[in-house]
Amino acid sequence: MITLVGFLGGWELIAVIFAIVLLFGGKKIPELMKGLGKGIREFNNAKATIESEIKEGMKDADKKKIEDGKAE
Repeated sequence: MITLVGFLGGWELIAVIFAIVLLFGGKKIPELMKGLGKGIREFNNAKATIESEIKEGMKDADKKKIEDGKAE
């Protein structure tokens, strides 16, 4: 979204905002933003969970290599 805003000028951005207000109405926009925020939050939580699982798996693999090396 950030890169998209970089390509939009002032008038284009105003036109997009105006179109959103026309399509959804002023009362629906807060609900849409709340849903968008919730979706982003869930995505970030899932990403953090996956990263921690990968790091934990790598630590376990390193421990196993060290233990296997000591056993020999």
